[in-house]
Amino acid sequence: MSKVTLTNAVKRYGSVEVLHGINLEIPAHRLTVLLGPSGCGKSTLLRMIAGLEDITDGVLSIGDQIVNDIDPSKRGCAMVFQNYALYPHQTVYKNMAFPLKMKGLSAAQIDEKVRQTARMLELDELLDRLPRDLSGGQRQRVAMGRAMIRNPQVFLFDEPLSNLDAELRVKMRLEISRLQKELDATMIFVTHDQVEAMTLADRVVILNQGHVQQVGAPLEIYNHPANRFVAGFIGSPAMNFLPIEQVEPAGSSSKIGLPGGHALVLDGPVPAGAKLMGARPEHIHLDRHGLTVEEDAYTELGIEHLGDRAYHHLKLPFCELTILQSEARAVPATGPVQLGFDESRLHFFDADGRILEGASA
Repeated sequence: MSKVTLTNAVKRYGSVEVLHGINLEIPAHRLTVLLGPSGCGKSTLLRMIAGLEDITDGVLSIGDQIVNDIDPSKRGCAMVFQNYALYPHQTVYKNMAFPLKMKGLSAAQIDEKVRQTARMLELDELLDRLPRDLSGGQRQRVAMGRAMIRNPQVFLFDEPLSNLDAELRVKMRLEISRLQKELDATMIFVTHDQVEAMTLADRVVILNQGHVQQVGAPLEIYNHPANRFVAGFIGSPAMNFLPIEQVEPAGSSSKIGLPGGHALVLDGPVPAGAKLMGARPEHIHLDRHGLTVEEDAYTELGIEHLGDRAYHHLKLPFCELTILQSEARAVPATGPVQLGFDESRLHFFDADGRILEGASA
């Protein structure tokens, strides 16, 4: 298994540049997720690695070999597509055997490898079936088996779980994670689904508008986002953002002025230049001292009941807030609402959306 390195990698379509000088090292023996909104360039980047898209400028290496001009079939990459890309009129066995047949292996060698891979993916009983006779999850396992059987240097996954239902997506995430560890494989996985990224990845690469925004372990990115975009993109529901009009030191405390004359007093200092405060839903609490909002200044938009917890959605004059509570109690029917914040978990951003030092624990 090999690492993948991109140095000042650029992709243009005519005069339109979609990837802007990407510098990225994807380590061997790890599962790296390329995450970002639609149109951010993540699938284009994956296809460049596979050789399905040419690199306009820069250098792309797999292992120690520069592969800019190397044919896709000789890069040592195996790709699993969103639509499975199986041959519809060939059995599972023949679909999996095809890459080995192209390599010129003997019938005995092909049979041994197909059956070994099928056992690993629990496809033993399905080898004689056609793709149309399989469920979506079974088809995806066949596509994975066809990739695995080639023994590639790098596995590439292009949103492979998008067509599956929620329960099956969970099972397939676990299956991919298990296989990565069992094979000690280098895997690069593209998704726009942050839950997939957080649950699958050893490392997450967050892209937006053709730029890398942050690279790190999932929890590192969740707890220490590099900027407002990352903070708002990672997390479901998203981080709450409160606009800051001014900050006044008050001894060892800080008084944050919010729009409409509202104020929040924190025990510690606020970084200089703070224009936005971020708080995740689990770090805001109803009925705790902090921010007081009068009865006529807020609206309860609704409650999402999730069994042992609930999300409360409030509309304030200056923002909307989502609050995670351990129980589904409503905000007061009359009178002001009190909102408390876990101060050590707050994030502060400047006017350009950059994270400010000392913004969170």
